[in-house]
Amino acid sequence: MPLILLNEAASSFFFYQRAEYPRDCLEVLSQCSSSSVDGVYVIKPDGYIEPFEVYCNNSIGDGGWTVIQRRHDASINFNRSWEEYENGFGFLSQEFWLGNEKISYITNQKKYQLRMDLTTASGLSFFVTYETFRISDRFSHYKLISAGQFTGEADSYFQWCPTNKIFNDCKCEGSCADPSCTESCSDTPTCVCPDGFLMDDDDECIPRYNCSCYIQEADGGQGMVLAEGEVYVNPSCTKRCSCNSGLLSCDDTYQCSPNGNCEERQGILQCYCNTGYTGDGVECTQSTSVDCGRFRGATSDSIQNIQPAGWTKVPFEVVCDDSDGGGWLVFQRRVDSSLSFFRVWDEYREGFGLVDGNFWLGNDKLAALTSQGEYELRIELESKSGQHYYAKYSSFSVGDVDTNFRLSVSGYDSSSTVGYDAMNYHNGQEFTTRDRDNDPYSGYNCANYGTTYQSAWWFNNCHYCDLNAPYSGVTYTIYWYNFPGGNYNIQSTEMKIRPRS
Repeated sequence: MPLILLNEAASSFFFYQRAEYPRDCLEVLSQCSSSSVDGVYVIKPDGYIEPFEVYCNNSIGDGGWTVIQRRHDASINFNRSWEEYENGFGFLSQEFWLGNEKISYITNQKKYQLRMDLTTASGLSFFVTYETFRISDRFSHYKLISAGQFTGEADSYFQWCPTNKIFNDCKCEGSCADPSCTESCSDTPTCVCPDGFLMDDDDECIPRYNCSCYIQEADGGQGMVLAEGEVYVNPSCTKRCSCNSGLLSCDDTYQCSPNGNCEERQGILQCYCNTGYTGDGVECTQSTSVDCGRFRGATSDSIQNIQPAGWTKVPFEVVCDDSDGGGWLVFQRRVDSSLSFFRVWDEYREGFGLVDGNFWLGNDKLAALTSQGEYELRIELESKSGQHYYAKYSSFSVGDVDTNFRLSVSGYDSSSTVGYDAMNYHNGQEFTTRDRDNDPYSGYNCANYGTTYQSAWWFNNCHYCDLNAPYSGVTYTIYWYNFPGGNYNIQSTEMKIRPRS
């Protein structure tokens, strides 16, 4: 398959005024940035009577080659008359001869190079380039004036390319092992595999579908070759293929965990675990955070397994709350009277109830959590008429069992709506239960005094608030001093903490 092209040489042969149309394909390329692809363009050489179409090749070298002849499949008969060769014949996008008259006008405006590209029937390609090329006009019978000096290889007029290779300026030689050319790059023109072919282990060009790690269904059915160690997952995440030691291995049982999703992250499509879970996306286990801080910004409440730093027992479940920016860990909740909070020391130390209902998380856990860093406290209170109020403190912690779970709370937020900073009265107090009296009041146990007190709290003398008191049946029920609608006007409570940002 021969291909004959012309391009402007380094210096001008004749000098003319710039034409209205580009005079050759190099001027097409230089005058219009959108004309950088191979194709048919209109030119008008100096002195020629009218513009005409030519085929421009811009994929070789710096481009700007005017193709004067192409043959590749014998679809056009080249056994023609003088007049036909003078005027030209064929189709520019297929086989053609541009025409001696046009070639004469083109080559007599400047100094031109000639390049001939040829491919054998077996796929062997080669080319030759001459530094000058010009033919005379019709009166001299289009005589070949100059073919110049050969400027290719020193010992041959031809640079031969192996079977199924072509000469190109491509700077990267793809192979079955490295189809994306991440390793085998070259800065000089060379013989490369044509489109659809890749180098095998013997440096021979083979169709890419013959590479051992070729996947037909990939890339929307266009097919792709996996590089060594590369992984492919289909769009539905129901099949996973990998290339190892030059062999393709596919798993048709691949599927995402119920706690995972099929999605693309950083350009890689595969199964990934959901937030709060760890694993490869196929197997996902709930991760153990140290608190709910990592879920700050979440849009819904969730139950998570956590394990605070230094907590030597098994991880435990907590409710992570998404209100007020999220990241809150709920350690107390009361919504009705179905669960008694009149409990002994060990029960408050261990915790009781269910995290999706009424519960106390446990003083040991609360001490472990707040020993990790600085935490803030938020208390949610609902009135018996359904109105919601809150108190917020910038600092909250509970000491360990050796301090009897001493309370430290401060930094009352003035925007709080509960009516009074009642927790301040309990700051610095130890925890008291009905069987462990740690309050400073000498008269009786503030957690257990007949039908007056039945609770557990960080009592002082005795309280300005008590959110663990009974709903009814005693003098002092759930209580917050100066609460809107009355001190006992409380239907539900919730206490929660999060790391202070």
